[in-house]
Amino acid sequence: MKDVIIGIDAGTSVIKSVAFTLDGEQLALSSVPNDIQTQTDGVVEQDLDTTWSNTLKTLQGLAEQLTDLPERLAAIAVTGQGDGTWLIDKQGKAVCPGWLWLDARASEIVNERRGTDADRKRFQITGTGLNACQQSAQMLWMKRHANHLLEKSETAFHCKDWIYFKLTGQRFTDPSEGCFTFGDFRNRRYSDEVLECLDLKDQKRLLPPMLDGVDEAKPLSAEAASESGLFQGTPTILGYVDVINTALGAGLYDAVANTGCTVVGSTGMHMRLARTLDDVSLNADGTGYVMVMPIPGVTALMQSNMASTLNIDWLMDLAVGLIGDYKTNISRSDLIARIDEWVERAKPATVLYQPYISDAGERGPFINSDARAGFIGLSTKHQFGDLVRSVIEGLAFAARDCYQATGSVPGEVRLTGGAARSNAIRTIFGSVLGTKLRTTSRAEAGAAGAAMMAAVNIGHFDSMDDCVRQWVNPLLGPAESFDASLHAHYSSAFAHYVEARKLLPPVWHAQAHARKEPES
Repeated sequence: MKDVIIGIDAGTSVIKSVAFTLDGEQLALSSVPNDIQTQTDGVVEQDLDTTWSNTLKTLQGLAEQLTDLPERLAAIAVTGQGDGTWLIDKQGKAVCPGWLWLDARASEIVNERRGTDADRKRFQITGTGLNACQQSAQMLWMKRHANHLLEKSETAFHCKDWIYFKLTGQRFTDPSEGCFTFGDFRNRRYSDEVLECLDLKDQKRLLPPMLDGVDEAKPLSAEAASESGLFQGTPTILGYVDVINTALGAGLYDAVANTGCTVVGSTGMHMRLARTLDDVSLNADGTGYVMVMPIPGVTALMQSNMASTLNIDWLMDLAVGLIGDYKTNISRSDLIARIDEWVERAKPATVLYQPYISDAGERGPFINSDARAGFIGLSTKHQFGDLVRSVIEGLAFAARDCYQATGSVPGEVRLTGGAARSNAIRTIFGSVLGTKLRTTSRAEAGAAGAAMMAAVNIGHFDSMDDCVRQWVNPLLGPAESFDASLHAHYSSAFAHYVEARKLLPPVWHAQAHARKEPES
């Protein structure tokens, strides 16, 4: 009986393969950490062959847990980390390591192009602000500094496209990544105008066709079947980019409600649902993404913070290092377990925190590779708990900043990510946003979203609406109302937060210049 779907989610830090029943029950999970190489000058790369071998390990790990998996397998679906550039040659071999979305080499080129007439025209078509993380910007860097890489290449993939190629032997990308990078979200096709605006017309030959996994699948190849132990010919679905599949699995799509979805993970993703093209609002600053969803005519308006819980991790690691100096063993997870306690003891918004802790700066709702984190308003009365609370408040302020750039804060936000389990974090986010929150108990939303596409593709559900009713709605928690008085207090603090981040760019720029100066 074919009653299992595998969802593969190739994230930045971990590759996961998750087995689900056709109706959305999670049966088993297998994961392998990614191996990422970080170098000087903004280089962040990942080896293509290692990524594939790690994917195989996760599939083999599932087979060890479900011994009859090949016989039961109805379909495989794959999603993965977005942006980046994974080049392969005519023979299907890697031309160079994959450039990740964290790679910052193209920052200066982006700074040169942003605000030009060509870039404004490109933004109006794609709905996406140009950023160093994107394949378009990375290709521009290669064209200027390493054109031999482009000349040797036959196809430019994203991470999930590479894995799909290894599963099927076929070269495709999906409509979400294809459109927000080089296409028009209105017709879901590549745009020659966009390529012309980017000065990348000659590189069009590298762009693979777009394949919508809801409508079409390709068979698992003989080679991939031999390597994975699964059956040749198994329907294999190319999912949308991980953030869209995560949003789908976490409940962004709703046929009635005015919904948003915030992923409180290493990065912060904030999406507002647009059921029709008329609901799409492009901001004046030319930032964010318009991403098509695997539902006809439906898009997600997205703004993304480069760092979300990475800010919490940094603060906790700071404490772990200090405590470790006194020969006392304590872990980051030990301290994170006390977050609610620290927040409860601290007063709201006595310190403002700008959560731009990433070395790549910020991309949502503004783009500035020089942006860096900082506390404002510290005094001798503040203690560690005040810092913890201010960091969480900073993440919530960043979320509100992002939602406002998409047009408005949604009437209800579905919250996902490990941090969403914290009562304090949910209370702060709800009160800063001034909206109802619902959390999902779906642990692997990205893999689930890809598997949902497969469930519709193979005909188990007639439509994505039917699939959402079965896979998503039963796992959404009750709506949590926000604290009205706390919301009023936070609204005042939010105004100060925005004012500060608008005044800080000259300081960030000066600091960036100082970091580049050689030591005397």
